[in-house]
Amino acid sequence: MKGMTLRSPGGLDRLEPLDLPEPGGPGPGEIRVRLHASSLNYHDYGVVSGRMPTEDGRIPMSDGAGVVEVVGEGLTEFAVGDHVVSCFFPGWLEGPPAVSDFSTVPGDGVDGYAREAVVRPATWFTRAPKGFSHAEAATLTTAGLTAWRALIVNGGLKAGDVVLVLGTGGVSIFALQLAKLMGASVVATSSSDEKLERVRALGADHTINYRQHQDWGVRARDWAGGRGVDHVIEVGGAGTLGQSIAAVRVGGHISLIGVLTGRAGEVPTGALMAKQARLHGLIVGNRSQQMDFVRAIEATELRPVIDRSFALAVMAEAFRYEESGAHFGKICLEF
Repeated sequence: MKGMTLRSPGGLDRLEPLDLPEPGGPGPGEIRVRLHASSLNYHDYGVVSGRMPTEDGRIPMSDGAGVVEVVGEGLTEFAVGDHVVSCFFPGWLEGPPAVSDFSTVPGDGVDGYAREAVVRPATWFTRAPKGFSHAEAATLTTAGLTAWRALIVNGGLKAGDVVLVLGTGGVSIFALQLAKLMGASVVATSSSDEKLERVRALGADHTINYRQHQDWGVRARDWAGGRGVDHVIEVGGAGTLGQSIAAVRVGGHISLIGVLTGRAGEVPTGALMAKQARLHGLIVGNRSQQMDFVRAIEATELRPVIDRSFALAVMAEAFRYEESGAHFGKICLEF
């Protein structure tokens, strides 16, 4: 079967095609899954670009979606033919956060889903939403679940709230969609007027071009009646956190999800204290939360926004497209 591997020390030119033997039959508690899709995340880019070093020969990609081919002895949760999607933290099944590194994450600490089939414990997967394509299902593992945990699990989002989303990547677009489904209002930022037009088409109530308005946090606060927004989907990190604090209301909630502007920098701690806001760092979520998310999707009309799909063999091209920042929503691999 076909796959892709990353040679040390990493870099897009170090991604190579790989011929792998077909996996054998699953043991007790395991399933064999024929994979058909994955989706690109900033974490995956960090690994394949060499910014987050991993072992030589690692099979990348944390997201995987496909069909159950064989079910191991004693399993009743899955049946042959079920459509499934992987979990980002395979060992974190439920409860509060129990992991603080990527040592168990597919595509980083262990081999991932850039291949055509795997045998894994059944708990490494959940059912995919009914009616979803494999590419659509593959967007849920990282980006979708992160937005769900930020707004629903941690944020307690409710109708009438105001949500600020930064940019138009996968997490931010999922957050926009979830907020609108819950009856919230959304302020969205981007450096592209064309992308801002697209988020308005998805339901954004107010948009700000942050290149034209460097005080975008103040502008978001003022749009929310001067009181500030209830929730911020903060994907930039230290370089944008100051404006996010300016935007949030007193006692509001900032989900610190990404570090697109860098891993460190100055943070206006005095402003954060004055706002008495909750700054909540998070990385994706657990299996139980993913199952809740899938049920919510099936009860609504939410569909992921997929910008473009690439073949597995041209994975480097897909990451170069992500690197360009031209995408809107998710980029997928289909195979």
